[in-house]
Amino acid sequence: MGALMNHTVLPPGADDRDLLAALKAVLAGHEDVSISTPDGSVPLPDSVRGLLVDAVTALDRGQAVTVEPHRTVLTTQEAAELLGITRPTLVRLLEAGKIPYTSPGRHRRVELADVLEFQQRERGRRGQVFEEMAHEDIPDPAAADSFVSTR
Repeated sequence: MGALMNHTVLPPGADDRDLLAALKAVLAGHEDVSISTPDGSVPLPDSVRGLLVDAVTALDRGQAVTVEPHRTVLTTQEAAELLGITRPTLVRLLEAGKIPYTSPGRHRRVELADVLEFQQRERGRRGQVFEEMAHEDIPDPAAADSFVSTR
């Protein structure tokens, strides 16, 4: 497999379910994990371990997993696609200072880490807004007397 290609793995068959469960248990544990070969062993870095935990968990749920490399510096179009918004909307976010960017020459460039950080902040903010909305006690004017007319 080439370094810049994506790779999709389908969920395993019933025969491999036990092996997948055992792998998930090892990866999710707190002990250090190493990959061993006849030439020696190499410790598994936490970032790779986290990726493998996510992948094995998804496969265990019956989902397919695709691993695709990303560059660390994105164009505005790539960043917009990653966030699921239009490029003009992303540019407005950049100009408002919500996401840092650089302008080498005429084109804006965005760091992948900054885009992912913005995405996490927005998810958290939206979750907080939904929580607040769920706990608001707004009386329904139509139901003020506890009687709702159906006709």
